[in-house]
Amino acid sequence: MKRNHRLTVFSLVSTMAFCLVTGSLAFANSNSNVSKDGKWVAGDFHNHTYLTDGSKTEADVLNHAFTQYGLDWFTNSEHGGAFSRDANGSQFTMDTPNALLSTDSKYYLWRWATLKDYSYPIIQAARKQYNDKILLQGLEWNVPTHEHASVGIAADEPTAISKFEYIFDQNDKDTSRASEGLTKDNTTAQSAVDGAKWLEDNYPDSSYFVLAHPSRQQKYSIADIRDFNNAAPDVAFGFEGLPGHQKEANRGGFGNNFGSNTYKARTYGGADYMIAKVGGLWDALLGEGRHFWNFVNSDFHNEAGDFWPGEYCKTYSLLKGDDPKSVVASLRSGNSFAVHGDLINALDFSISSKNNVAVMGQDLEVEKGDNAQITIRFKSPEVNNNGDKPVVSHIDLIAGDVTGKAQPGTDEYTKDTNESSKVIASFDSKSWKKDNGWNVIVYNLKNVEKNQYFRLRGTNLAPNTLNETDAEGNPLVDSLMGDNNENKAYADLWFYSNPIFIQSK
Repeated sequence: MKRNHRLTVFSLVSTMAFCLVTGSLAFANSNSNVSKDGKWVAGDFHNHTYLTDGSKTEADVLNHAFTQYGLDWFTNSEHGGAFSRDANGSQFTMDTPNALLSTDSKYYLWRWATLKDYSYPIIQAARKQYNDKILLQGLEWNVPTHEHASVGIAADEPTAISKFEYIFDQNDKDTSRASEGLTKDNTTAQSAVDGAKWLEDNYPDSSYFVLAHPSRQQKYSIADIRDFNNAAPDVAFGFEGLPGHQKEANRGGFGNNFGSNTYKARTYGGADYMIAKVGGLWDALLGEGRHFWNFVNSDFHNEAGDFWPGEYCKTYSLLKGDDPKSVVASLRSGNSFAVHGDLINALDFSISSKNNVAVMGQDLEVEKGDNAQITIRFKSPEVNNNGDKPVVSHIDLIAGDVTGKAQPGTDEYTKDTNESSKVIASFDSKSWKKDNGWNVIVYNLKNVEKNQYFRLRGTNLAPNTLNETDAEGNPLVDSLMGDNNENKAYADLWFYSNPIFIQSK
């Protein structure tokens, strides 16, 4: 079934990056999937333990992530600021080195110190225990004047991430390291851009800055995101378009508890409005040709509101190498997709023209007027972690025009819509063929005349599912289902691919 008309995606909202790869395959528990192109791996880079506001030890979180749910890599990424518990959940005391007594009569340590002296040693030891996995030390950055972001630096020492937190984290008020020549820069919107630029200048090929739950408090505008990406294109390359907290009553942790009543501060099929809205903010960024990617993480704190890392949320990406720096390069490539509830565990999405092929995250050059062919191959597992057999109802092919980057100071720079973006085709089981266990879709693009991008989303829900999807199969706001829970999350599954760009020459 082909669609050429503009969709009205949210009719009810008012009521409430690296080399060419051909034939890439992706699998859950993908360590066995080794090919000449590398291997597809699944990971998580936003989670919490006792050291900040989580309720488990790092050992417990890693055991679930690696042993029970089969992740291949993991980044510990917890809040900056100051916290009162050690890695086992015990309160710091007056005898804890460098502990500070606060007004609530608890002893606290600044996060820069616990990163260096508590968290990193645990990660370092875990690397020996899980020697077939890849671990990074990260931070959930309190971005000055904004909200949160996941930051990771691939390093064999904790100095870099500790220094970054001390200088740039909005909640770190410590000034004790001035004697080291470290100057605080954590109070203004420019501080946020400075932090991104610091990563770009010092760790351009080994760090990332990914916005967390970006619409939750409405503290990230598209101009902010453009500023970050302009200042640090190799580092500020994505966001959590699929936020964690997927078991919380307010799905994704979005809701009135953060003081924002706008329809944009809600989830739609578990997705942030920035990506769920066709023609919305993500499409506006892609319409500039920006290599800006979507990811998913657990944001695990506790079992009540969160799934364990790897249990429900997975970011799959193609990995070349076996070290932390390779993970960063894999995320930066954009050759990745994000999925809930193991709706799919393998995706091969490519566009070809003549003898040239591009995959997710890449640009395909096509001679003006030539034809191109889109190929979509996917698999679903026999069973997911809820004991269900996930079945894809339909996959949407979304396209939009690429017109070039907006310039700071112009009206276009603050515009967060892309009117050219639309669902150009929707495929159900009648549209795909079986090929050795794969579901295969082929879609032809004739007479390519302009620069465009193409992305995918898929779901287990049919169009017109009550309170879940509209007549076109687009997700409705999750609050229509009432309080969310684990069963509702598993009944409403989606995946999103990263885009492929076509440059018509």
